[in-house]
Amino acid sequence: MVVPTQLTARGALTRSRIVTTAARLMRVQGVAGTTLDDVVSESKVSKSQLYGHFDDKRALIRAVIDLVGDRTITRERESLEQVTTFDGLQRWRDELIERNAVDDGRYGCALGSLANEVADHDSLARAKLDDLFTAWHQLFEALLLRFRQDAVIPADADVARLATALLAAVQGGYLLAQTARDVTPMATAIDLAIEHLRLLGGGRQTPEKSEKKEDSP
Repeated sequence: MVVPTQLTARGALTRSRIVTTAARLMRVQGVAGTTLDDVVSESKVSKSQLYGHFDDKRALIRAVIDLVGDRTITRERESLEQVTTFDGLQRWRDELIERNAVDDGRYGCALGSLANEVADHDSLARAKLDDLFTAWHQLFEALLLRFRQDAVIPADADVARLATALLAAVQGGYLLAQTARDVTPMATAIDLAIEHLRLLGGGRQTPEKSEKKEDSP
């Protein structure tokens, strides 16, 4: 077992390069299709360096989950915390679809793909993934609480259930886009989830707010 120690600056850079490389390979090749030899070769480290940081592939996968999860939740937090109107929600939707369209939806959601491959085989990895999806759910729930507070949706709207529906639309949309090599099904799934929210709000457009952005003087 690798005993955690205080890494030197050089050691931290080596570890970061290993994890970043592994994340990229697993994104394209899948977890099962990525070997430790692949990671060693692509990250240009020795096997002894890799094993100096990770006991085995399972430990490396957990580190990849941490990296991908941090990237995903940070990006979604930066986007979703700005949303206070349907126009803002539409912009979030457009950005999400545009990012996935770069590869024609080929690789799905980085976090969702990891969950599909490892959740049934590693309880610690599954717990990490569950925490990350819970954090994503909470971002949607906070957004919907703002909508409810501002009367964008009814005061009795069940924001927890609606947040689950939004997250499911995103993840299901990613999967459909991945199999179709086309982001259209993903766009449709998210559009219908947003349309449901609009109908809850009476189908009306809400006045545009600042979305935490200031006009130039």
